[in-house]
Amino acid sequence: MIKDRIILCIASSWEQTPTSKHHVMKLLARDNDVIWVSYHGTRRPTISMVDIKQGMATLKRVLGGSRQVDDRLTHVTPFVLPGMWYAPFVAMNKQMVVRQIRRVLKRVDPSGARPVQLWTFAPDVDFLSGQFNEEKLVYYCVDEYALFDGMNGRAIRDAERRLIAKSDVVVTTSQALYASKRPLHQNVHLVRHGVDVQHFGAALNGVARPDDIGQLSGPIIGFFGLLHHWIDVELIAAVAKRMPDSQFVLIGDSYVDLIPLRDLQNVHLLGRRPYASLPGYCARFDAAILPFKCNEMTPYINPIKLREYLAAGLPVVSTPMAEAEVFGDNVVIADNPDRFTEACRRAVTRSNGDQRIARAAIVADQSWEHTVERLSDAVTSAPAEIPIGV
Repeated sequence: MIKDRIILCIASSWEQTPTSKHHVMKLLARDNDVIWVSYHGTRRPTISMVDIKQGMATLKRVLGGSRQVDDRLTHVTPFVLPGMWYAPFVAMNKQMVVRQIRRVLKRVDPSGARPVQLWTFAPDVDFLSGQFNEEKLVYYCVDEYALFDGMNGRAIRDAERRLIAKSDVVVTTSQALYASKRPLHQNVHLVRHGVDVQHFGAALNGVARPDDIGQLSGPIIGFFGLLHHWIDVELIAAVAKRMPDSQFVLIGDSYVDLIPLRDLQNVHLLGRRPYASLPGYCARFDAAILPFKCNEMTPYINPIKLREYLAAGLPVVSTPMAEAEVFGDNVVIADNPDRFTEACRRAVTRSNGDQRIARAAIVADQSWEHTVERLSDAVTSAPAEIPIGV
């Protein structure tokens, strides 16, 4: 395991519902000091209410300065000049980010003697390479960012290639991402997401169930996660209309138009709920869904919630997705509203206690602890300055 290092983690907001970066960094912070840097340069904001609210939240974090999340985990959101895409201002923002990270680094390690590692989940921060005398640069790639809405695809691809060329280790979380990055570097690893086995396993052991869905009658089909542009809202609406006697409970922040769902009496939009409460919802669900859109992004997706559903023992219905197909018959794949509806109907009949226990056992050996051990081995064994493969 990696120990006695300072790890600079370049990622999105700490306040998000826990993702792979949260789980990995919390575990690394047991034996290292982690500085989590919330970086928001990847996507250009719009004038939408969602982006305005996010911008205000970012400003609040900036003004709050660095703060201790845990004993050995510090969070900071660097100040940058927003909406500045003219080259001199871009250069100025980069310099400001570096200076602010250095200040926090100095507070964590006044002597400057401890080894530093730079781990980035963002694809466009190659300008940080070499700025902190880091012993290793790790690019942890969980998505094909150039395909996201609001991204300048060409700019992201170019920036990512520069970052990969400077990296010592490249980590990917799906087979398609591995295949995409492998030609660009000689030290690329496929390390699929882990799961908090104990946390979600509580759904099998009499965990308290939430009151807000306690009065719902009939089978409950659940979803938790971001309702974003990659989620097929129209599919959810079509299936809910075909299953009027079932309840569809959707948990998570929304960044898309949910009008197709709002008038459906059997669809319940709960918004974000605490991570700690999710096992209770899973205990009440009869099945869970992964209603991702089928487009050019889909092959690269490996949703963390897939393993979380399974760890809670839930039968899962998914749109076609390579990483869901890894689990064979334990995840039913359906490619249109009629098939998805039929799969949901079958799923709720496969949700008794013994079936749930058997399903949870499938991912019992895929803990985040095991994942971090694999990551540590990959990083520790990587020589510096690996040449690119192209």
